Amino acid sequence: MSQTTNLVLGMMGNEGSQLSGLEIDEKIVEVTDGWTLHSGTVCASHNTNVNVFISDVFVGSGGNAAILERAAKNLMLYRHPCILKFISSWKKSGRIHLATEEAKPLASVISSLIPLQICIGLHSVLKALVFLHETALCSHNNVCCAAIYVSTDGTWKLGGLEHLCLFTDLTTSYLEGTRARRYEKAIPPEEDSLKSSNYTISHPTSIDQYGFGVFAEEMLCNKFDSDVPALEEFLGICKKHLQNLEPSLRPKLASLLDHVCFKHKFIKIHSFLVELPLKTEVEKNNFFRSLMDELTGFPENLVAMQLGALLLSRMVLLDATAQEILLPCVLGPKQNMENRGNVGLFSLTTYRDYVVPRLLQMFCVRDAQIRLLLLAHFSSFCHSFTEDQLRTLVLPELLVGIKDTNEQLVSVTLHALADLIPLLGASAVIGGKRAKLFTDGRPKQACHNGPYNLRTPKSHSKVLPTPAPAPVVDTDGNSFAADLPERPSPDGGEDHMPTSHDETESWPDWDVPDNTVDTLVDFDAAGPSRIQDCSKVAAPSTMQELPDISQLDIRNSVSSLKGEDEFDFFQDMEPVILKTCTLQIDEQGAGSSDAIEKSGKHIFNVNYTSYDGEEGWGDDLEEWGDVNST
Repeated sequence: MSQTTNLVLGMMGNEGSQLSGLEIDEKIVEVTDGWTLHSGTVCASHNTNVNVFISDVFVGSGGNAAILERAAKNLMLYRHPCILKFISSWKKSGRIHLATEEAKPLASVISSLIPLQICIGLHSVLKALVFLHETALCSHNNVCCAAIYVSTDGTWKLGGLEHLCLFTDLTTSYLEGTRARRYEKAIPPEEDSLKSSNYTISHPTSIDQYGFGVFAEEMLCNKFDSDVPALEEFLGICKKHLQNLEPSLRPKLASLLDHVCFKHKFIKIHSFLVELPLKTEVEKNNFFRSLMDELTGFPENLVAMQLGALLLSRMVLLDATAQEILLPCVLGPKQNMENRGNVGLFSLTTYRDYVVPRLLQMFCVRDAQIRLLLLAHFSSFCHSFTEDQLRTLVLPELLVGIKDTNEQLVSVTLHALADLIPLLGASAVIGGKRAKLFTDGRPKQACHNGPYNLRTPKSHSKVLPTPAPAPVVDTDGNSFAADLPERPSPDGGEDHMPTSHDETESWPDWDVPDNTVDTLVDFDAAGPSRIQDCSKVAAPSTMQELPDISQLDIRNSVSSLKGEDEFDFFQDMEPVILKTCTLQIDEQGAGSSDAIEKSGKHIFNVNYTSYDGEEGWGDDLEEWGDVNST
């Protein structure tokens, strides 16, 4: 086993060091001579989709498994935003496993791409090759469609690094040994004339230059678009200059980055978002302040498909300028942003197709800052999810948030749960058994008009006859209301008694004074006027007075002065206490018959003459007299 193979195996983990919670789909996405591509999901902390490359059984340095080993080593060493991202690698059951970011082979999506998207992809591949040539000082040696993958955000990623080597190791013998597994059309013609010797290639970048020229020609064949400037000119450079038979005459790939074809505004925006970690704060600030105006000039489907995921990347979400200016328009669809005075970037249909899947992935991320940002705009996009998405994906993640020790996170999570109640119902959000613990204390008639619906106060003048107007005087508007003390509502009976909904109306006292006039005062019509003369009785109305149940209301009760001919039913009930009259007997006529006869006649007569003496009753009479006086 060679030294390179030992180094690769040393960097790879054993069977116990594979990704925790990784589930590999048995369905094969792509098959090559050295490995098969599968989709995988990491379920440890949050669901993350990955690519899993699985080699054949390892039999030695010359076998197919060694090819995937070299690819894993190079992906781990050479990191760039436009190179397929390495996640992990391990050996299990004699097979090499390589896990990378989720991406699709370019061959599976190229037919659905427009020329502008292809130019964006070619620009990304160019930047990756320039990085390898000028920074890493190595050559890819197999630039072709099979080596390119398209990530979930639409970015083309350079893969297939199994044939990569340093410039110092790029010899004729190395190229001859790897030629059988390389793309035949991307092999420059000078390799046919190379002898089997071990000398170094004089122009090491020429191999990738030729390969990129062939690759660009295949991608842009018969695809021209007026929206991309000088596209035909760029294609001519790829054919005539990059595929020049003389290696020394092929232009450097870095010079192509400045071509007019890649100066398209949309391509520059995409490139800036991809390379955002490399930009300064001033550059990012200026970029995000003008980004919204520039994006509105492109079709929203193109923006959503090509830039949707980049606009919701972690670097964008955590940028202060983007949070202030860009994200309010990205996180809410158009129809919901019109009410706030802002214009959403995507319509509801486009939003659901491209943004909602990304948001569902973001809810699985246990990052406090990301979650706080999502919940701050939750009311703007929560209606864009389906009921099943809210119930099975969003709600469980929100319920996790209320158990966190971050009080701010718990607070905004509770607000988000409140937004879900109109969409899912309280039973689904809160759970458990519920009971009706509160009642509606409003009158029944008010309940039919809906909550918070105040009715216009009704006047009783239509039911009761209008009395003759009493003379009034102008006075202060608040003086009359001040004389009527406010009375709290009695407990019970509110649901069955007609009430007035005029909040400014004051109720009279319970005790009606004796000198109340026999007229109804319309407070709404009289306003702040006072009653000048309460002793006068209003003239009787000529209109026939009809009985009305509202007269039984204590608020409408009227006290009238007693008429002269009114019979007093309580007159005899007043106590009358008089002094007891005594019978006087003449003491001198004891022996006379006339006196006896006279005394016999008047023995039972009652003398009604008042007696002013103080004998007999004494002080008791005085006490009764006091009672009578009361």
